[in-house]
Amino acid sequence: MELGLRDKVALVAASSRGLGYAIAHELATEGAAIVLCARGEERLKQAAREIAEATGARVVPVAGDVAKLDDVATIARRALDELGRVDVLVTNSGGPPAGTFESTSPEAWKAAVDVLLTSAVELIRAVLPGMKERRFGRILNVTSITVKQPVENLILSNALRAAVTGMARTLASETAPFGITVNNLLPGYTRTERLTELADATAARGGTVKEFYARLETEIPARRLGEPRELAALAAFLASERAAYITGQSIAVDGGWIRGLF
Repeated sequence: MELGLRDKVALVAASSRGLGYAIAHELATEGAAIVLCARGEERLKQAAREIAEATGARVVPVAGDVAKLDDVATIARRALDELGRVDVLVTNSGGPPAGTFESTSPEAWKAAVDVLLTSAVELIRAVLPGMKERRFGRILNVTSITVKQPVENLILSNALRAAVTGMARTLASETAPFGITVNNLLPGYTRTERLTELADATAARGGTVKEFYARLETEIPARRLGEPRELAALAAFLASERAAYITGQSIAVDGGWIRGLF
């Protein structure tokens, strides 16, 4: 299927590894030029080389922390200076620490707001004017299954990814007349470093990492964990010209884990 992404420009946040890396790789495979950003410069440059060599795409790595406003401005400016525009924006970040309401400090709440909500808002703010001017844009927010079915011991993710969802649904209505779509990707339990962190946190409270994974696979109707490339395939479609009439949606890639109807 021709997705119409050749010669588009995509900015993918937190893309040196994990889900962000998989999405950037998939978009590059479809012919898009890619701006990668992440905090770790060495791994970021390595990721850029890997994607460029595998796909032949132009890949621009920009080191920065999306939780910091100055870094967001730098990332967006480099994208515009190097590639002229941003057609596809993928907001993404590392997950906040696990914890309950009572175990989570005010400082942890503030940090989570910055990394999950403010980062998405400011990245969108930086590229939206150009999308409106060109009357084309795709905004994809990587959130979580927690926005539809909260997960125990993840108070910060449950609360703030839901905030991103509310922002995105409102923005989708505001930008639809300009040919811009706004959608959310809800990864389920997927083989990433984030899942390893959750396994370790769960084991610290009792049980073992092996038991954690066994329990998850029992809960998932597909009876297995997801692979990053499976979320990336959805991202590529939603970023495409084929998906022009899909906006304001939150779509799970979770092997059937969410039991709700919506």
